Amino acid sequence: MGADPPVSSSAFSSPVLPGSGWPGDAATAGTPIAADGEDVMAIAADAVTITDLAAAISVCRACPRLVAWREEVAITKRAAFADQAYWGRPVPGFGDPRAHLLIVGLAPAANGANRTGRMFTGDRSGDWLYAALHRLGAANQPASVDAGDGLRLSGVRITAPVHCAPPANSPTGAERHTCAPWLDRELALLPDVRAIVALGGIGWDATLSALARNGFAIPRPKPKFGHGARVDVANPGGRVLAVFGCYHVSQQNTFTGRLTEPMLDDVLGRALAI
Repeated sequence: MGADPPVSSSAFSSPVLPGSGWPGDAATAGTPIAADGEDVMAIAADAVTITDLAAAISVCRACPRLVAWREEVAITKRAAFADQAYWGRPVPGFGDPRAHLLIVGLAPAANGANRTGRMFTGDRSGDWLYAALHRLGAANQPASVDAGDGLRLSGVRITAPVHCAPPANSPTGAERHTCAPWLDRELALLPDVRAIVALGGIGWDATLSALARNGFAIPRPKPKFGHGARVDVANPGGRVLAVFGCYHVSQQNTFTGRLTEPMLDDVLGRALAI
């Protein structure tokens, strides 16, 4: 795949084209575009840097249902954001390229990251996550409203196993499988990571599966997800990672009190301490 000519950005119908100047957009008109699962595997494997990977993720078109949905939302928009431009593309990971903590969510929100172009930015879930990281000294500001608001993370990177906003916040198994090589490669390109916080059961399963594909030994039976759960895994080279489970920062959890600020701070704080 790396030897093939790039696909032109004219293939896009989403409002924001590669190279259009959106804050944080690493893609150009020459960035290769994945059209199916085989392309995803090949292009992900070819990524040499985190920036290369982010660019390739941001132009992926491998899952027709997700492409149609994210672009439809970007055109129709939520009434509260009717005057705003929407990103409408896959959302790559965000944060410190030398991160020692990786946070793995689920997928972009249709009117959150799908609008802003940055993970956990512009919605209530992000309000909770970035406020917690700010309290713990890992973010320079407690809130994030758009991709150009100056937010910086120190020692932390945030990603997801699915990079497109899915209908009803529910990607299919096939879509999760197609997107998996992006997470696999992101883990491989983050050699300084020592701890991972997986938000929710899907994030937990995706993280352990990606670690297994990267050569880490996962205990059997597979450790169960739970808030505050921890499992340490190692690869043949002796690299050890601590994986923590945390309830997702969704409104379903934060509004009901299932996840409180002290609970979130506790898990993130233990992971940061590593």
